[in-house]
Amino acid sequence: MSANVDLNNRPDYDQVLQDIADYVLTYTITSPEALDTARNCLMDTLGCGLLALRFPECTKHLGPLVEGTVVPFGARVPGTSYRLDPVKAAWDIGCCVRWLDYNDTWLAAEWGHPSDNLGGILAVADHLSQQRVAKGQAPLTVRDVLDAMIMAHEIQGVIALENSFNRVGLDHVLLVKVASTAVCAKLMGAGREQLLSALSHAFVDGQALRTYRHAPNAGSRKSWAAGDATSRGVRLADIALRGEMGIPGALTAPQWGFYDVLFSHTNKDLALKPEGQRAFTLAQPYGTYVMENVLFKVSFPAEFHAQTACEAAVTLHPQVRDRLHEIEKIVITTHESAIRIISKQGKLANAADRDHCLQYMAAVPLAFGNLVAEQYEDDFHAAHPIIDELREKMHIVEDPRFTREYLEADKRSIANAIQVFFTDGSSTQQVVVEYPIGHRRRRAQGIVLLEEKFRHNLATRFTGQRCAQIVELCNDQARLESTPVNEFVDKWVL
Repeated sequence: MSANVDLNNRPDYDQVLQDIADYVLTYTITSPEALDTARNCLMDTLGCGLLALRFPECTKHLGPLVEGTVVPFGARVPGTSYRLDPVKAAWDIGCCVRWLDYNDTWLAAEWGHPSDNLGGILAVADHLSQQRVAKGQAPLTVRDVLDAMIMAHEIQGVIALENSFNRVGLDHVLLVKVASTAVCAKLMGAGREQLLSALSHAFVDGQALRTYRHAPNAGSRKSWAAGDATSRGVRLADIALRGEMGIPGALTAPQWGFYDVLFSHTNKDLALKPEGQRAFTLAQPYGTYVMENVLFKVSFPAEFHAQTACEAAVTLHPQVRDRLHEIEKIVITTHESAIRIISKQGKLANAADRDHCLQYMAAVPLAFGNLVAEQYEDDFHAAHPIIDELREKMHIVEDPRFTREYLEADKRSIANAIQVFFTDGSSTQQVVVEYPIGHRRRRAQGIVLLEEKFRHNLATRFTGQRCAQIVELCNDQARLESTPVNEFVDKWVL
């Protein structure tokens, strides 16, 4: 045989893909904590989407690709009157949910926002339910949505535990696409081969680069990238269910596979990783761990590594508000991940640039006592030069303990501390906040505030009567789980 030919022995599907497929198709969710948390997650995620509808930069993206398109049994976009094909509806829902950086968070070796997957899940479930009702069949229920959310959280989060995509220059929405592909394919009735095919295409796809999240290119793509990813998941699931063949060695194929092409080099110096680090490491099997431990953003629409810094700044505000021009320096003690993703100096170009700047997110509550989405906008920034004056006085210091405990499984802290020093030699105490409201360690405190956030977000879009009906339904776990998806979505549309 000639030496210059490839051996065309088609492999079995990569084990990583098989593990995801088997989890989605065979695992039964029984955890009351996971289901209760998923209920709160559903409420919070949709509420965040409603809040985003106040911003024209978000709403400009919504609606059909061709104006006037009528889609039979079209999926609805909460807070609007749109009826769209499930692929575009997933895009729109995901875009709204993610726009304000206010939905839930998962922090590990990789970061992300697992509720981004609700775009694909809800769009598919609503469309299929309407179709089924029209055929005289039983619709999907909200329990099906909650199960899909738990599984999507788990796939995205478990892969993220020990596999850093940001360190190879890729963006975490890759994991949204993978998770959405898996759970949406299941909702659509995929068998094992179809699900494996869809997953293989998710990894063979071109992947988002992190460029748009980082200085000096940070911009609003970060607000719709997850919508794009969950939408792509729906599209790939549809392609697979039409009978399209998969790519069994999508991850492991030498030279051409995901591992060799996109996971084998560091992004900082393009150094080749040691061979044992060029494949995914999965720390634990898939279950319900991620949903049970997910982090809710309760207090601030801010990149999560800064949540505790914002809380510390709010605490210090009464001590500094009348002495802002007497401040000599501000020391922010933080963890390595925060330094890597959100510590920046220089001119901030847009709202997305500001809500990924640790210094900006600390300066605003120091000066004003709070941080809300409107305070990222150009007009607010321009009207308050004190923000940039405070940024210039900030010194960022890494605490090795904060960095270490960020990754420890029994802690997973997201710690920040702030101390303010004045020109007369005096200073405030150092305010340390290790666990943000919304962390599992502060869950009880967080849920009360999460419910308040939900009611507030509902009120930005609906009448008091409609809000009360939605709140009543969402507070009743059993009733909510048994509600047909199409009837649930009915309550959320104009």
